[in-house]
Amino acid sequence: MSEQQVDHSKRTWLIASSCAGAVGGIATAVPFVSTFQPSERARAAGAAVEADISALKPGEKMTVEWRGKPVWILRRTPEQLESLKKTDALVADPKSERKPAEVTPMETTRNEWRSIKPEILVVVGICSHLGCSPSDRLVAGPQPSLPDDWQGGFLCPCHGSTFDMAGRVFKNKPAPDNLEVPPYTFLTDSKLLIGEAKA
Repeated sequence: MSEQQVDHSKRTWLIASSCAGAVGGIATAVPFVSTFQPSERARAAGAAVEADISALKPGEKMTVEWRGKPVWILRRTPEQLESLKKTDALVADPKSERKPAEVTPMETTRNEWRSIKPEILVVVGICSHLGCSPSDRLVAGPQPSLPDDWQGGFLCPCHGSTFDMAGRVFKNKPAPDNLEVPPYTFLTDSKLLIGEAKA
């Protein structure tokens, strides 16, 4: 075997083993590096979500998921809006002054309606007591577990906290705070962006 043939075979072996090592290194590094990037699920959990409310009729509610939480969007009737005047004196925080940065972060929703537009309520459907999801009790009038002069709102089935048509908690109930109003904005009259408040 000539000296040239030996050098050629060594060179081929070195190139092949270098390539194999590089491929192995990349195969090992890719899963490791990918752990530094948030998963698709994690990215989706914090992302703002759009909601089309064009089909939502007065008195109807829809639910969208944002950050793993149910967000209720309710198109209130004129009667439901009028009922808020009757519940003002009965709720614990009528003007959303408690924990404003957490419960009502947008100044544009710190009002009697707790909304940007009076007829559209947007709240997180989780009770501020122990995290249960309240049930709809939107119809006014006497109902089981509710007062005879019930004006409509929400009842938490876990410990009996009640909320009016603006998500404001009634006095002397286990829930310490109103339902949370998430950041949101109107992209159009019929489309909302939940999770982002744009000026």
